[in-house]
Amino acid sequence: MTQFLLRILDILLAAIGLVVTSPILFVLMIIGFLDTGSPLFRQERVGKNQIPFILVKFRTMNVDTASVASHLASSSSITKFGHFLRRTKLDELPQLWNVLKGEMSLVGPRPSLFNQQELVNERSKLGVLTFRPGITGLAQVNEIDMSTPYLLAETDKKMLDGMSVIAYFKYIFMTVAGKGSGDRVG
Repeated sequence: MTQFLLRILDILLAAIGLVVTSPILFVLMIIGFLDTGSPLFRQERVGKNQIPFILVKFRTMNVDTASVASHLASSSSITKFGHFLRRTKLDELPQLWNVLKGEMSLVGPRPSLFNQQELVNERSKLGVLTFRPGITGLAQVNEIDMSTPYLLAETDKKMLDGMSVIAYFKYIFMTVAGKGSGDRVG
C-alpha cells in the first residue's frame, strides 16, 4: 500500500511541480541555450529492475564533456551557468518529467550509469534495483555520492527499508531546504 501511495504522491507532486515551475523552466531553457546551445542533457541510466531509461536534466557541463559519472568528470567542464544550476539544484527540475512518466520517483536511489558496474552490482545484491530511482534520498541529503559505491548502496538500502510517507516528505523537504550538495565533480 505504501508503494502505491508514494506513486500517487509522485504523480501529483511532479505534475504540480511542472506546472508551477514552468515559467522558471522556460527561463532556464533560454539561458541554457545561450550558455551551451543545448540546454537539456539526456543520458541513459539504470532504472527499476535494471531497465534503461533516458534521464533528463538541465545541462551543467560543456556539450563535448565525456559521458561519465560526475565524480569522474573534470570540474573545468562545468559552465558558469552550470555552477549556478548545480548549487541551486535547479538542474534536477526536468527530472519531474521522468517522475511523471514512471521512470523515477521523487525519492529513491539516484540512478547510476550502466558502466558504474561496482555500484550496479552492490545495489543488485541488496535489492535496491527493484525500486524506482529517485531525484533525492538519504544518500543525497548526507552528501554520499557515486564515488563510494558500497556506502551508497548500503545507504540506499537503509532508506528503502525505512521508507514511509513521512520519510518521503522528510527527504524532499531536506533537499528543498538545501541539505546535501549534489554529485561531486572530479
